[in-house]
Amino acid sequence: MEFTVQEIAQLVHGKVEGDPECRISRVSSLEEAGEGELSFFLDPRYKGLLSTTKASAIITSSRLSGFDGTQIIVEDPRKAYLQVVGLYQPPLERFSGVSRLAFVHEEAELGEDVSIFPFVYVGKGAVIRANSTLFPGVFVGEETKIGVDCTLYPNVSILHGCSIGARVVIHAGTVVGADGFGYVRDGAKSIKIPQIGSVKIEDDVEIGANCCIDRAALGFTWIKRGVKIDNLVQVAHNVVVGEDSILVAQVGISGSVKIGKEVVLAGQVGVADHINIGDRVMVGPQAGVAKSVMSGQVVSGTPAMPHRLWLKTSHLIQRLPDWNKKLKELEKRISNLEGQHE
Repeated sequence: MEFTVQEIAQLVHGKVEGDPECRISRVSSLEEAGEGELSFFLDPRYKGLLSTTKASAIITSSRLSGFDGTQIIVEDPRKAYLQVVGLYQPPLERFSGVSRLAFVHEEAELGEDVSIFPFVYVGKGAVIRANSTLFPGVFVGEETKIGVDCTLYPNVSILHGCSIGARVVIHAGTVVGADGFGYVRDGAKSIKIPQIGSVKIEDDVEIGANCCIDRAALGFTWIKRGVKIDNLVQVAHNVVVGEDSILVAQVGISGSVKIGKEVVLAGQVGVADHINIGDRVMVGPQAGVAKSVMSGQVVSGTPAMPHRLWLKTSHLIQRLPDWNKKLKELEKRISNLEGQHE
């Protein structure tokens, strides 16, 4: 698939500096791009690559003096990147109709143009809306509802009674609706608390590979519109994640946490149970959030604290061994001085 630089510039509302008829067959990084390929200049740290890249054209926010090829000048290169990459993205592979090797219960409801690959299981009373695609190994439990234009990649499990909105993408190996982790101690034994709630996932959510989103004990675990979840994330029972929030890889959220909208939890953040995280909070990587965080705050560290305070604290931690050594030396000197006056 090829487009001219002029065609790409029209798509991104850019100005061409150079050859508008240059043909582009692929998008690549500055370091790896070759002839006939387009790249992007997004970060001044990579300015040194401009003189060595073999890209035929670059999208940038201003004229680049270090690059001799064709340039497309745009207001926002990052937005342009999203638009251009979509031109070269291959269409989603779809099975035509319902495979005879899939099991679809006679009381399940399938919308128009669904694509169901071999070895998919669709249970009694399940509803799969129009244009949704279920790859091999997908399990859809009883009474589960999946909206229009959804994509469930291989070995995704959506257990009974869950609700998935429109245009939801769930990557391979993720489990939605497994039992929440709830037990009561009876002496030395742990007695399981029945988990009779469900999971509700709203429109335009994307969930990475090998995530676990547990069903609620009562009511539902709720992932609201536009949430983006990276790989290997754990969302426990009765958690609510607000609109357009982002959960990065290996985040773990304990039960009954309420997360506001547009929140960002960086990689490996751990969140204690039954706390609230306000709107537009940002939590730094590997932080441990043990108490509620008010809206708009940026926190880091364990226990989580204001980010600037954490930066100062972490710097001081590195100096503790030296301070400890100096303190022992001072103690020894004081002891010797006291001994001289006795």
